[in-house]
Amino acid sequence: MGHNRVITMPIETTKKQGRRLSYAGQEALAGYVFAAPWLLHLLLLTLIPLTASFYFSFCEYQIVKAPVFWGLRNYITLFTNDRLFLKSLWNTLYMVLVGVPIRMVLGMAIALLMNTKVKGRALYRTMYYLPSQVSGVAFAMLWGFLLNPQFGVVSNALWGLGIKPPLWLADPDWVKPSFILMGLWGVGGSMIVWLAGLQAIPEVFYEAAEIDGAGRLRRFLSITLPLLSPTTFFVMTTSIIGTFQIFTQAYVLTAGGPADASLFYALYLYQQAFQFFKMGYASAMAWVLFVIIMGLTLLQLRLARSWVYYEAVR
Repeated sequence: MGHNRVITMPIETTKKQGRRLSYAGQEALAGYVFAAPWLLHLLLLTLIPLTASFYFSFCEYQIVKAPVFWGLRNYITLFTNDRLFLKSLWNTLYMVLVGVPIRMVLGMAIALLMNTKVKGRALYRTMYYLPSQVSGVAFAMLWGFLLNPQFGVVSNALWGLGIKPPLWLADPDWVKPSFILMGLWGVGGSMIVWLAGLQAIPEVFYEAAEIDGAGRLRRFLSITLPLLSPTTFFVMTTSIIGTFQIFTQAYVLTAGGPADASLFYALYLYQQAFQFFKMGYASAMAWVLFVIIMGLTLLQLRLARSWVYYEAVR
């Protein structure tokens, strides 16, 4: 028969363990203290406003009066009785469907050029990247001058080539292409991301393909594009989200005109909130925008399984 043995720990050992736990607690407390500013920022400037906005979206709220709850009326009005809401949504979708692919193709093309071994490429990279750091208002004012139909540099250049320039920002048919042209100014930001993706591709793949007789086009289609798919996915997702929030250029240059052709979603939301003081209605618009962006992002994440190759990069 076995004997039950009672294992006792020395008092000194238990004191040491208790001291270790207290040290761990002190470290955890220090971590929370250092993270406190960020946590307060998250609570006061993100979570509380987010919750308040969700509640106001179901209210009639005009700032000067207390909010009055009236259910889904704001959302029903948006989709059934607001022509400008649908117009602003279409204007923004146009920028996403047309502008984003153009910027992506140009950004990748510049990155491919900047990835070649040319003298002074560090300077060229800097020159392409710097314009993307110009502030929104200064950027809009600069392009307002460049696209001026009377004395703008772009219009004068077209006149010099014997081409009659359009009215650009004053023409409903050309105002959105003008904003797409402006967006190409900041393509250096995505160029840096593409360049990082290109430099992460091992050279051994290109060397093996070259030995097998693959030309430049075949190497680009069979090696570069597949291995750049994670970068492509990142650039596409962030570009779509950013384009849905386009605001500064339209606010500074056109205020939504002419004929509401540049009334983008974020600009119309701003007008409802801060010009007409319809905070409840603007909150409903903000949540519709959130649902649209979230839905598109989740759709991209699901479709990415069929064309994004993370394993191949390892």
